[in-house]
Amino acid sequence: MQIPNFPECDHEIVQSLFHLNDQELVSLFKRHPGSGRYFTAIFCRYSPIVYSLIRHSARSPVQADYLFALTWRHILHELGGLDWLDVAPEPQDPENHAKQATEGQRPASLQSWIINVTALCINQAAIPDVESIHYSIQEASPPFWCYVEQALDQLPPVERLIVLMSRTFRWSETRIAAYLQAEGEQISPAEVRERLQVAYRNLEAVLPQDIRAIYLGEWAELQPMADLSDDSLDSLLAVPDLMTATSDRELS
Repeated sequence: MQIPNFPECDHEIVQSLFHLNDQELVSLFKRHPGSGRYFTAIFCRYSPIVYSLIRHSARSPVQADYLFALTWRHILHELGGLDWLDVAPEPQDPENHAKQATEGQRPASLQSWIINVTALCINQAAIPDVESIHYSIQEASPPFWCYVEQALDQLPPVERLIVLMSRTFRWSETRIAAYLQAEGEQISPAEVRERLQVAYRNLEAVLPQDIRAIYLGEWAELQPMADLSDDSLDSLLAVPDLMTATSDRELS
């Protein structure tokens, strides 16, 4: 079994954190909720263990990649509530930790906690058939997938739809306006153009700058979102499965 290669693990922002122990990374993650580097560093440290456990239990590589992303999204959501940590090395076999998780034993370190969460996701997640999965780990590494999802969720509903329809579905401003008017939003094509620029600024404000730097390049940390090239915006928004789930939400 081959563990996927995650280029973010070689990024200087992430590598600068490798000397920190687990307790320090979790503490910094909690103290700096607007930064994505600490979660990304934890991901790089423990992704081989998590992927190995999931790949051994999944029926196909496609389902394994999808469950891998869902598991790290769950880890991100739960990590803020982690209030204990023993950073001592753990010699036990990871699969034994997964067995302990199903028996209700309390883990004593970040590694065993992550393995427990992984075991719960393996046992409880409802994974669709391969034909229904469009997520690609090569297009959207789990940390990037998680933070783009969070950023989009923080946009006002109409702005979120305008961004997705413009950049993901390539709809014209006229078509977007017609769709929104059919949904009860009185908006003209010119107003769609204006709202799109506002949405870019809002997306820039909520997407962590270090995530932009790690996944979109160092220059993106300083360049306004509305001025990014089409290719860069496509990379930012082309997150399979996330797009479908987001575009299906209610307008209010």
